[in-house]
Amino acid sequence: MTRQDGRAFNELRPIKVTTDFVKFAEGSCLIQCGDTMVLCCASIENRTPPHVPEGEGWVTAEYSMLPRANRERSKRDVSKLKLSPRSAEIQRLVGRSLRAAVDMSKLGEHTITIDCDVIQGDGGTRTASVTGGFIALALACRKLVEEGYLAESPIRHYVTGISAGIVDDTALLDLQYSEDSRAQVDLNCIMNEQGEIIELQGTGEGRAFTVAEQQELLRLCAKGNAELLQIQKDVLGGKF
Repeated sequence: MTRQDGRAFNELRPIKVTTDFVKFAEGSCLIQCGDTMVLCCASIENRTPPHVPEGEGWVTAEYSMLPRANRERSKRDVSKLKLSPRSAEIQRLVGRSLRAAVDMSKLGEHTITIDCDVIQGDGGTRTASVTGGFIALALACRKLVEEGYLAESPIRHYVTGISAGIVDDTALLDLQYSEDSRAQVDLNCIMNEQGEIIELQGTGEGRAFTVAEQQELLRLCAKGNAELLQIQKDVLGGKF
């Protein structure tokens, strides 16, 4: 099938990352994946939640979409009590994914919160939040080292996320909204730099899918994540 933007079936949308997009955050970046734009900001607190063991740190995330991030205005997420079910589910995914990148014993008694705010949504906002959120997290950890709070970065490995799906019975990488909105199958894949899976979300939106189709989508995601990994390394100068 011919994609609306002319991409090959296994091609990512153009990716652009602008670091230090926000002046006051300990780490920040604006990540653009085609027409999807997510602002990721990392904030550091010198305390941890009660459930965290003494001497260890914590990483968490919050996710929200601006009211006109989409084609129609959505209600603003005023508080966690009013957080939409979709936003709540996505921020848990982002938090889990980013925690997998960190050695909490090396983070010390610090909490790093990654705020992911969708400025414009055209598909793939959750995976863009993971990819951009990791960059913001790594920059925040780098600042803790530079300022002498930590002896070394607590980052263990890179984390990236990408989606793939089946549209008109064709497997495609990195769905934009015009594809995602009519996808028969949707799959989100979070990986580390070793190609290991941190999280896999697969849903038969329009029909069930086979194990062979799942593996085909996973191969596409592995290719996409490898390319995103290289972008992260270039942005971060090849080090955490």
